[in-house]
Amino acid sequence: MIVRNKDQRVAVLVDVQNLYYSAKNLYKSRVNFKNLLSIVTQKRLLVRAIAYVIKADTNEKESEFFDALNSAGFEVKEKPLQTFYDGAKKGDWDLGIAMDAIRLGHKVDSIILVSGDGDFKPVVNYLQQSLGCLVEVVAFRKTANHELIEIADDFLDIEKRKESLLFKI
Repeated sequence: MIVRNKDQRVAVLVDVQNLYYSAKNLYKSRVNFKNLLSIVTQKRLLVRAIAYVIKADTNEKESEFFDALNSAGFEVKEKPLQTFYDGAKKGDWDLGIAMDAIRLGHKVDSIILVSGDGDFKPVVNYLQQSLGCLVEVVAFRKTANHELIEIADDFLDIEKRKESLLFKI
């Protein structure tokens, strides 16, 4: 557990796909991103809140969702879904999130990483050891990488806040 105070500067980086699929597969629910932002910042100084999304379609529902993220207080960074020659599809923001975390690490006291993806372990270690940042991880414990949880300075299990963070599809 870390000490939080109102003067602490934080950046919130959300791996939207990671949360979307965990909420959908575990609870047949969606994440309330507005409540999420409020809960994780805990009245600290929010420097940046970025939601990283994959643009799969040009449908109205997807655009409405991206607009809702923006209205909830997030800067939305979009990346198109890649479709390869053999039909395989790929879309992730791991490198982009890692680079933003490193860039922002010089400007904040704490990075709040909203993802359970174990690929972030090296960047978490770098932020802590080289930049002196606290790193808080927010994810579903059932789908989060256990080593990521262990190295984080603090971990918020979304499953323990289901009533305020999830709503049924």
